[in-house]
Amino acid sequence: MKTNIFILLFILVAGIFVGCEDQTNPEALNVQKPYTYGDLYYENLRDYKESDHSIAFGWFADYTQHHSLAIRFMGLPDSLDICSLWGGIPSLKKNDPVTFYDSIAYKEMCFVRDVKGTKMVVPTIIRIANFPQFTKDSVGVNAFGDYLVNMVLDNDLDGADLDYEPEGDYLTGIPMSWLIKHMGEKLGPKSSNPDKLLIIDFYGQQPPQDTEPYVNYFVRQAYNASNDNSLSVPSWIPNKKYVVTENIGDNWQNGGVAYTQYSGNTLSIDGSRLYSLEGMARWVPKTGGRKGGFGAFYMHRDYNLDPPYKTMRKAIQAQNPTVY
Repeated sequence: MKTNIFILLFILVAGIFVGCEDQTNPEALNVQKPYTYGDLYYENLRDYKESDHSIAFGWFADYTQHHSLAIRFMGLPDSLDICSLWGGIPSLKKNDPVTFYDSIAYKEMCFVRDVKGTKMVVPTIIRIANFPQFTKDSVGVNAFGDYLVNMVLDNDLDGADLDYEPEGDYLTGIPMSWLIKHMGEKLGPKSSNPDKLLIIDFYGQQPPQDTEPYVNYFVRQAYNASNDNSLSVPSWIPNKKYVVTENIGDNWQNGGVAYTQYSGNTLSIDGSRLYSLEGMARWVPKTGGRKGGFGAFYMHRDYNLDPPYKTMRKAIQAQNPTVY
C-alpha cells in the first residue's frame, strides 16, 4: 500500500505541470501541448488505479472545443479514476446517432483511458414514459437496458453511469430493479463483463436496495453539503461503493461551500478555509472503513484556478495522503 501511495504523490506532483503553460497569451492556447512521461510513469499510474483505494470521480463536458487544456481530456488530473462523459461520446464514426465525430477528443480520450488508466463511462438520465403495457417480461425495460449496455460495449467504454432522478416516470421502484438486474447481466460485478462498471448516481430519491449486488458504485449528488453529518451512508450500501460529489460547475471559485468536519475543524490541509469538495474527500464514514470516493460535477471548471485543477488535486491528496 505504501508503494501505491508513493506512486500517487508522483502522479499528483507531476500532473500539476500538465496544464501550467502560459495562458495569458491567446496564441499559447493554440500551441500548448500536454506534458508526457516515460513508460514507467504510466505503468505506475495504471497500477495505482488498479489498487484498493478511494476513487476520484468526475463528470466532464465541453471537450468539443480544443483551444485550451481546460476543456481537453489531456488536461485532466492524471490521478482521476473515473471520467463520466457528460459532453457525449467522441468517436471517429460519422453520422452516428449515439456518438459525435471528433478525432482530437476521441484520440485524447483513448490515450487517457488506455495509457493513464482513467475509466471512461457514459452517463444517461434514465427515464421511461408511463405505458401500461410495460411488465416484467415486456420489451420496454429490457430494450432500454440493452440500448444502454450497447452504448458501452459498441464504443469500447468502461461502463455506464445511470442518473436516477425519477420524476413520476416508469423507472421508479420495482421497474428500476428490473432494469439494473437486466443490465447487470452484461455490466457490473455480477456480469459476464466484470471489468465493465455499472454505476448509479442519484440526488434525492435513493435507488432500490435490491440493485446493490449489481452495482459497482452509488454516486450521491451531495451538492452544497456543508458538513460531515450530511454525508451519511445509507445502511444498505457498503461504504466502499459510496461516492459523494460536489457541483463544481456552480462552486468552482472556492471548491464548494464552507464546510465543517465532525471534529468542528473548518481548515483545509494548507491552513486555509475548508470547502466542501476537499471536505468530501477527507470525510470518513462513521461506521468505519474507507468510502468509495469523492467527485465533482463539471470538474473542468476547476481548471480556472491557479494551478489548474487546484481543488481536485488537493482533494485527491487529502483523500489518499502520501506516506513517505
